Amino acid sequence: MVSDAATGRRGHDFASSVAAELPGLYRYARSITANEAEAEDLVGETVVRALERASQYRGEASVRTWMHRALYHLAVDRARHASHELSVDDVEALWRDGAYSVDAHEVLERAESADELRDAIVHLPHHYRSAVVLHDAEGWPAAEVATVLGISLPAAKQRIRRGRMALVSALAQQAQRRAANKGVPLTCWEARRMVSSYIDGELGAPRRAALEAHLAKCATCPPLYQALVGVKASLGHLHDPDSVIPAALAERARRHLGLAAPGASPAGLDSGA
Repeated sequence: MVSDAATGRRGHDFASSVAAELPGLYRYARSITANEAEAEDLVGETVVRALERASQYRGEASVRTWMHRALYHLAVDRARHASHELSVDDVEALWRDGAYSVDAHEVLERAESADELRDAIVHLPHHYRSAVVLHDAEGWPAAEVATVLGISLPAAKQRIRRGRMALVSALAQQAQRRAANKGVPLTCWEARRMVSSYIDGELGAPRRAALEAHLAKCATCPPLYQALVGVKASLGHLHDPDSVIPAALAERARRHLGLAAPGASPAGLDSGA
């Protein structure tokens, strides 16, 4: 029979092993997600799940592989098939066309920027972005990538190959978008991060002028801005000052508050019945 002390030591050792993997786990999450907040959330949820399911860990794979596999599945469950993701089949069809090519200088210039590279990576479906990040960024062997993704070694190698091609094409598309926006003040992400403050009248004059100049010239941001303004206005329509609380809800609230008579209700609790 295993003693409580031995069980406690195993739990402590497992927790220590999980903690040792946090830098690599966060690096992986940051590479396959759109922003730091999403990466932190994924890592946090992965750690919570790992500790909750520590008894299920049998040591068939390393803690590193086990943790990355858990995070991978979480990321896939959250994303499924996002509309911004490239179709890898379409990309491979392009690469099969002997006339297809890219501007290598532009692609490599984009790839030198960590932000640009991450932006391109998140346009790949999770199955492919994870394969490329783990193999090419983290230096994992294809066999361990296969274990994380739950696929065969040949399938992992195929995902790495196709993911690399899709990443180059995504970077090439970025270059085309940049060319369309050449001379536009601010990057699109800088502008989009400022739009909410602009709508709320919180931007200072210099930043407001820069954003307005961007919106006047950008090829892609004005529809997003218009949609944000329109949705905000639609949300305002949900506020009805004449809303009447349903009678049953008002009665339950009175009981919870210890108010028996409707006449004793706090403001707003009368059902209007």
